[in-house]
Order: sequence, then structure tokens, then C-alpha cells
Amino acid sequence: IRGLMRYGASWAEKHDLSSLRLLGSVGEPINPEAWLWYHKVIGKENCPIMDTWWQTETGGFMITPLPITPLKPGSATKPFFGNEISVVDEAGKAVKNGTEGNLVIKNPWPGMARTILGDPDRFIEKYWQLYKKQGWYLTGDSAKIDDDGYVWIIGRNDDVLKVSGYRLGSAEIESALVSHPAVTEAAAIGLPDKLKGNIIHATVILKDGFSESDELANELKKHVDSEIGPIARPAFVVFADSLPKTRSGKIMRRVLKARALGQEEGDLSTLEE
Repeated sequence: IRGLMRYGASWAEKHDLSSLRLLGSVGEPINPEAWLWYHKVIGKENCPIMDTWWQTETGGFMITPLPITPLKPGSATKPFFGNEISVVDEAGKAVKNGTEGNLVIKNPWPGMARTILGDPDRFIEKYWQLYKKQGWYLTGDSAKIDDDGYVWIIGRNDDVLKVSGYRLGSAEIESALVSHPAVTEAAAIGLPDKLKGNIIHATVILKDGFSESDELANELKKHVDSEIGPIARPAFVVFADSLPKTRSGKIMRRVLKARALGQEEGDLSTLEE
């Protein structure tokens, strides 16, 4: 979706989209700006967007809108029938509405993974060890729940950036960057820093008609500052023509981090061709 946004409405207008009745979104959490563009340009404001949350390990949708569910741009809405889902802190206490925490599934469900082939100990450690006492499944995702019970996925816990003691979701920073009229897609990572713990490194893809420059990079830093606050201001903004993604559309942030640090990129077998 964000890849199409860089071309504006021109690509969509070349095609007859009148037969569309429903739109879907999977992979990366969709930011509100991309959701609104998708709804307006592709769906002509007539098609509901089924933005769901699930994992290969869950075997199916766990958070998903129903045909009657009012939609909120950027939210996967509410847990599907029978799924008891919560956002909790490290001790297992439910956090306040609007506060970021660990997304957990509290009850068994059809289709759940039973082990990791050849590595059952890793399966226990990764998904069950932290909340072993409660018997909860740890998804590995950071999320928050609003006052209406809607779930907002922030991103993988591995992608949460800790800057000067503050926790910042990569999706939050990326959404701020994409809200700038020049940016169609962005990826934020943390790089080690002796003073702050981490500093923010952002890679952005520009829309057609915009050119990369030091002035624009500084403007984007200031934009994030104004959207979120000084703590979220990127130390680096670099421009690219594309982002490394898996075939399912998830940004491979570890690859971006390796490139920024001049390290080996590692296994690229899932990289989109």
C-alpha cells in the first residue's frame, strides 16, 4: 500500500476498480495515513478495510473487524470470537488504556502452534516462559488498547526503541514520517549510542516529485519532533528507493540495522525478490 502511495492516485486511476467490495491489509501494521489513502484512492471510500492481526504461530486471525465493526484507521479493531487478548506489563498486570505493553493471548484457541520443530525448548522460552504462571501466550508484539477496546499494534518488541530511558515504537516514528507530504514509506531502527542507549536512524522513500536533500532530511527530523516530541527526533534520515521486506510485506529492520552499522546482513532467504 505504502509502495503505491508514492505514485499518488495515477496508477489506480488507470484501472476500473468498481468491482471492489472489500479491501484487506496484512504484514506490517498499517499507519493511519496509508489506511486513509487506501480507503479513498483504491476503495473510493466505499470499501471497508479488513486490517487483521495474526501470526503464523496462531494459525488464523486473532484480532479482526467483523462486517458490522466500526473501523478506526490504523487499528486491527477487536479480538475475534473466543479470543481473550490483553496488553500487560512485564509482571502480567493489565496496563491502562492508551498505554503500551506486551500483547498476550490468555486462552487456548484452535490452530495454535504446538512446538518449534526440532527445538521445543525455544518454543517454551520464546512464547510461554515470561507468563508461565498465568499460562499466557506471549506474542512478542507491543500494543495498546484504547477506551473503546480497540487494539493498536505498535510493532515487534524487538523493534521498540529505547532512547534516553523512553520506549518508542518504530511504527509510531514511521507514522510521523509518513504524515509528511513528501514521504510515502519509512522505516525506523535504533543504533547503539553511549549516551542515549539508542539513537534513531530513519530510512524514507519519497513520493514522486520530491528529491532528496540535506534540507529535506532536516525538515523531516523537525517534523517528527513536532508530531511526537524531541525524544523521537531521528539522528539520521537517509533516502532510499525501496526497503528490504519479506514476501509477506514485513520490513526487515535487522537488515537495515546491519547496513547502517556496516555488518553482515545475515540470512536473506525470506527477502522479497
